[in-house]
Amino acid sequence: MLMFNSFHPDYVVLISCVILVGLFSLQHHGTHRVAFIFAPIVTTWLLCISSIGIYNIFQWNPHIFNALSPVYMLKFFRSTGIDGWISLGGVVLSITGVETMFADLGHFSSLSIKVAFTFLVYPCLILAYMGEAAFLTKHHEDIQRSFYKAIPEAVFWPVFIVATFAAIVGSQAVISATFSIISQCCALNCFPSVKIIHTSSKICGQIYIPEVNWMLMCLCLAVTIGLRDTNMIGHAYGLAVTTVMLVTTCLMGQVMITVWKQRIFIVVAFLLFFGSVELLYISACVYKIPEGGWIPLVLSFIFMAVMYIWNYGTMKKHDFDMENKVSMDSIVALGPSLGMVRVPGIGLVYTNLATGVPAIFGHFVTNLPAFHQVLVFVCIKSVQVPHVSENERLLISRVGLKEYGMFRCIVRYGYKDLQQENYDFENTLVSAIVQFVETEGEDESSREAGDMDIEVLHAPEHPVKNSNCNEKLKQSSYGTQVTKSGIRHPENFMLKDESLEILKAKESGVAYIIGHSYAKAKKSSTILKKFAINVVYAFLSKNFREPEVGLNVPHASLLEVGMVYYV
Repeated sequence: MLMFNSFHPDYVVLISCVILVGLFSLQHHGTHRVAFIFAPIVTTWLLCISSIGIYNIFQWNPHIFNALSPVYMLKFFRSTGIDGWISLGGVVLSITGVETMFADLGHFSSLSIKVAFTFLVYPCLILAYMGEAAFLTKHHEDIQRSFYKAIPEAVFWPVFIVATFAAIVGSQAVISATFSIISQCCALNCFPSVKIIHTSSKICGQIYIPEVNWMLMCLCLAVTIGLRDTNMIGHAYGLAVTTVMLVTTCLMGQVMITVWKQRIFIVVAFLLFFGSVELLYISACVYKIPEGGWIPLVLSFIFMAVMYIWNYGTMKKHDFDMENKVSMDSIVALGPSLGMVRVPGIGLVYTNLATGVPAIFGHFVTNLPAFHQVLVFVCIKSVQVPHVSENERLLISRVGLKEYGMFRCIVRYGYKDLQQENYDFENTLVSAIVQFVETEGEDESSREAGDMDIEVLHAPEHPVKNSNCNEKLKQSSYGTQVTKSGIRHPENFMLKDESLEILKAKESGVAYIIGHSYAKAKKSSTILKKFAINVVYAFLSKNFREPEVGLNVPHASLLEVGMVYYV
């Protein structure tokens, strides 16, 4: 908020806080609703500052074009010495905002960004800074507010208003980029689960994350109210930007080697050229750490620690699940020794594993040696398409041998699909399983016995939508053609015995079994690992969102199973 420097500091802070609260409060509407005004505002702003720059060049010093020569840069450092090096921490602020163009790659093509920067952004910025330099050659007082002092009084307030809107647009770009980064981190298990709302049905990258939005707002208000000094905010911003640029350069070097297969000497030359310039700027910004530069360092350390511990704990839990998957043969073998029985009904076991039987189910049957006549392992997956049609929603496969009566169902949702209580999941699932049972014999040769999932077939085109599905399916055994369930057979078709058993189990009731796993460090672990897993990871798991089951689970039919994972 450098535009408010000429006003009383208290009013600057108050107006800044009001704008910040308003900006973050509008995020839930989605960028696409207001994005159509972004380009005109930024274009108007660039044309304004370039026009003012041209005016100042001809008004105060037409020879300022000579400053484009790098010779003057060398003379400047030769005459100023250490003071010139320290000034680089402020000079770097002239290129801040460039990094947001990389964030815009999620919303615009690389060609459009290159064209806009080459033919509009860069020329306008050069003219604006040369105009301010021309003004400073004649006015040496109050350098920090020279930009607004160089604006002619006749157009000051229009430019002031455009500058305010341009600052809001720039902030919006950073907020949208933060949402995108957090979303990618969640997909990679590098950040705790958060609620991601897709605000556009056409563009996957336009999202809104409530928790991150309000967290950002609180941090921005804390910095604005706590520092109350644009110079300190500038020092923090400059160190953050230069560090991001250096990290980007290092990652680009890795991409050049692993993806583009470039020669080593080309990569080294790239790193030396760009890295040396960025290190020079960082060295100047490091000098400003006591004057505000510590803020991005502290915040980055906290978020990096959270991301690393969350990823470490999640990977350890996943490894535990993969190493302790239960084979169906071992569960069946436990039957005689534990007195295991099969009770009437259908049991839906929710799991994150798309293959195999989760360890938490073995924990369940060991402590409670009874499970349902029909058992279905349900795995919910989100796919990067707006909607998944009803006939492609469920993927059914069999777990183990036919006599086990166990199935797997992968439920797929698009990012715009609503997973609400009106969705008749039970009847749809039973209809899909019955169709699978009725059609799996058509491809008998592709089946394999043992603790392997049979190849996935398909879900019904028209899922059952009412409670009379069982009766109508049973009537098909007496010659009635089934249409509602999506099972299209001749009128004289008879349902298999297994299908009738599944329908009978459905009448007995459906139970939802959801596992809750808790990670705990082994007793032999180091103190640091125990602190990371038992304290930090446990706190994050308890206070952040748990993965949504996505389906409406009746509380009367819900059974939660807890298990401790020693990692």
